[in-house]
Amino acid sequence: MPKNTSRIESLVDKPLTLPAGVEFRATVTPRYAAILTPQALAFVAKLARKFEARRRELIAARARRQSEFDAGRLPDFLPETKAIRDAEWSVAPAPRDLQDRRVEITGPTDRKMVVNALNSGANVFMADFEDSNTPTWENMIEGQINLREAVHRTIGLVSPEGKRYELNETTATLLVRPRGWHLLESHVTIDGAPVSGAIFDFGVYFFHNAITLLARNTGPYFYLPKLESHLEARLWNDIFVTAQRELGVPQGTIKTTVLIETVLAAFEMDEILFELREHCVGLNIGRWDYLFSCIKKFRSNRSFCLADRAQVTMTAPFMRAYALLLIKTCHRRGAFAMGGMAAQIPIKSDPAANAAALEKVRADKIREATDGCDGTWVAHPGLVGIARAVFDQHMPAPNQVHRKRDDVQVTAKELLDFQPERPITEAGLRNSISVGIQYIGAWFAGNGCVPVYNLMEDAATAEISRSQIWQWIRSPKGVLEDGRKVTRELIRKLLPEELAKVRTLLGESGWSVGRYEDAATLFEQITLSDDYVEFLTLPGYAWLTRGLREPVPV
Repeated sequence: MPKNTSRIESLVDKPLTLPAGVEFRATVTPRYAAILTPQALAFVAKLARKFEARRRELIAARARRQSEFDAGRLPDFLPETKAIRDAEWSVAPAPRDLQDRRVEITGPTDRKMVVNALNSGANVFMADFEDSNTPTWENMIEGQINLREAVHRTIGLVSPEGKRYELNETTATLLVRPRGWHLLESHVTIDGAPVSGAIFDFGVYFFHNAITLLARNTGPYFYLPKLESHLEARLWNDIFVTAQRELGVPQGTIKTTVLIETVLAAFEMDEILFELREHCVGLNIGRWDYLFSCIKKFRSNRSFCLADRAQVTMTAPFMRAYALLLIKTCHRRGAFAMGGMAAQIPIKSDPAANAAALEKVRADKIREATDGCDGTWVAHPGLVGIARAVFDQHMPAPNQVHRKRDDVQVTAKELLDFQPERPITEAGLRNSISVGIQYIGAWFAGNGCVPVYNLMEDAATAEISRSQIWQWIRSPKGVLEDGRKVTRELIRKLLPEELAKVRTLLGESGWSVGRYEDAATLFEQITLSDDYVEFLTLPGYAWLTRGLREPVPV
């Protein structure tokens, strides 16, 4: 065997010769080998070798900026990019099948979800390799297989009950969300180091599907998560340029929407659009991760404190300012402003509760449509009709980019007007513990899209829960409405009580399919630790991959 190649023996009909420097830390079955081809892996390796050093530099830059915030500095609009904000320019036009995005449905890449979401009646399906997808090897590779079959319109399945699922003649436009810059794919190494999860997800999907998508009069479309600066957007843009050149695809073919789900990105929305102007068609109000980001970035600020999660809605001053600024910025640049997630799911067992939940969705979507959003997100097919009816009423045209919202003037102070601070309640504290346990327990078992208390939750929910508790413990304002301080001792008392309640709530059958005791252990560790964990999915992923050789640290 040549020195710089590796082979997977007995797993495929013929030994698979991998590109030099590429190795697996996981089993590659014949089914997986059909997607993990030498050509696709060589493409991913080329991207990784060219851009990995910059990715690491940007992750290090995040840490440096955080140390400045910990020292009391507040973010502001960048003086060095003022000329970009002041100048008149626009993003490139959106293709035909992205002109009307009034309802988008999101979810993980499992086979049934892909078929149902594409058939849901939504305009767009965002297939998610990130926050609603546990990054097990099986989930990531099966997801790539499912999406390739969806692009080729060969996907289908038959349920154990005999129900057949296949694509309708007309389906939603497919967008794909790769993992964020902070995550690795530890099952694949390039030159001895784990490959970036973002580069792996993007590269494998783009390599296998870009040409076919173009032949079907659509294109390779993406959602980009967790960006914290325009420099991170520039990295994505350079990857897009290289990928298109390598495959002989015309420049600008890739189209993307950026999730503005960090408070730092909110200060650089013009700059992010500018860096991606040949490829970007819009920004999204990533409301739950944005709330998580605010807590994370100001965790050491003694004057910062937020009330129970349920009290911090899109009408809170800082959330309202962020959403309106996003709409104004997008429409000024000819880009789409996409509304946030409606996480509610139908409650079949309780008609009154179901009616109340649906009314919350309707009110939320009316606010977005009348503010000027060009579409919105839902998490369940049962909400597509409600969201569509609202946008059909308030947005008869395919979009409302013409509404420039020149009346909106948002300052840095308004983006940082963190209210409400009260109440912080024992019920809210217990809810955060319970939600964290339930979500992480399901995540450990391979399910990253979890119904919890009639909401469809992804990783952002658990991130908010554990981050608020971490911050309440350390903030002088972290006091319950009955006067008790939130402390480590209080959390240690409540956590086993909530774990027992979760077991009762789920029943033994539900309990047995999750890893809830492990979840409680991890939740306690990262919540009570002196050091704040940037993303719970980092230690979570380490738990998932404990059988692998230690990954090279970032």
